[in-house]
Amino acid sequence: MFVRSAADASSPLHSLRELGLNTDSNPIISLNEFTYKKGSEVYGEKEPAEYVYQVKRGAVRSYKLLSDGRRQIGAFHLAGDIFGLENGSSHRFTTEAIVDTTVRLVRRQSLELVAQDDAMVARNLLSMTTSNLQHAEDHMLLLGRKTSLERVAAFLMEMDQRLTAAGIMALPMSRRDIADYLGLTLETVSRALSRLHELGILGFIGNNQRQIVLLDRPQLASLDLQN
Repeated sequence: MFVRSAADASSPLHSLRELGLNTDSNPIISLNEFTYKKGSEVYGEKEPAEYVYQVKRGAVRSYKLLSDGRRQIGAFHLAGDIFGLENGSSHRFTTEAIVDTTVRLVRRQSLELVAQDDAMVARNLLSMTTSNLQHAEDHMLLLGRKTSLERVAAFLMEMDQRLTAAGIMALPMSRRDIADYLGLTLETVSRALSRLHELGILGFIGNNQRQIVLLDRPQLASLDLQN
C-alpha cells in the first residue's frame, strides 16, 4: 500500500454513513484509520488514486511544486472533509498533514461498486466532484484578485465558515501555508493581517496569532469582492 508515515492502523467494518455519505442501502465497508505526524505525506502527486480519504482529526494541505521550486497550495482539508476523489487513475496533488492528523481511508473501488447499486451514493460522489471543481474555480478567481488585502479577506471569510467555534477561528495552517494558498509572499500576508488588525476587523489571541477573533464581519465581507 502506498500510504507512508502512518501509524495506528486499524481496519474494522463501518457503516458508509460514518463517512457522512447519504445512502439508501447503508452498506458495511472496510474503513481504515491512519495517524500522520505533522508534515508527513499522505499521498504523492501521480501516485495511484486507490483510496478516498476523510479527515477525522487535524488538517491536510494539497499542493503542487512548480517548475521554479515554488509551492502552490490548492486546498486545505479540515475535520470532516473528504479528499482524494479523482477523475483519473492517479492523484493530481501531493497531500501532507499540517498538524498531527488522523484520516480515514476507504478503497475507491468499494465506493464505486456501492454507487452502481445505490443512487444516493452516486449522487453524493457526483456532488463532491462538482464541489471540488467549484472550489478550484473559486480559487482561480481568488488568485486573480488585484490586491493582497482582498485575497486575505476572502481566505478569512472561507475559514470563518469552516473553522470558527465559540467565536474564535483557530487556524491550523501557518502564514507560509496561507501565502502559498493565496499566491503571495509571507511578508505580504503578515502585512495584510496587521492591516486588518489596525482597521479593527480582527483580533489575535496567543503568541503565534493563529487564533483569530473576527470583530467586524461586514467590513471584512466588503473587502471580499466575491460576495
